[in-house]
Amino acid sequence: METVVFALHVVAAVFIVGPMGILPMTAMRAVRSGQGAQVSVLAQSTFVFSWLSLLVAILGFGVIGLNEEGTTVTTPWVLISIILYVVAVALNIFAVVPALRSAAEHLVDPATQELQRPDYRRIAIGSGVVTLLLVVVTVLMAWHPGSS
Repeated sequence: METVVFALHVVAAVFIVGPMGILPMTAMRAVRSGQGAQVSVLAQSTFVFSWLSLLVAILGFGVIGLNEEGTTVTTPWVLISIILYVVAVALNIFAVVPALRSAAEHLVDPATQELQRPDYRRIAIGSGVVTLLLVVVTVLMAWHPGSS
């Protein structure tokens, strides 16, 4: 059973967390090319994938609960991964997605075709930090530092 839950955790991570980290980068290209409608769709997709990523976390807790190696939530690499993941999701939901929505509104509105500079900066910095955090979580999940 542990193997099945672990496989589901990894597959969900690839197909849910992957897009959660990559879609804002794609949106930045749409912002630069002035495609407001596409930015709006990518903002909504990022929002949905960020919330869906909670399924990956739930499956991860399932793996921890089923494992027989003594790994717990308080194991340092697991705890650090959880904290970094929570920060990444929070950044996406509370900083990146609102900046994407604001950028989409400015690009779609004919009166304000000019994108607000802080919007693009928040998208770039926020999505970059989210991606970096998710890379660190992935490395910790694969490496298990301190484990034998």
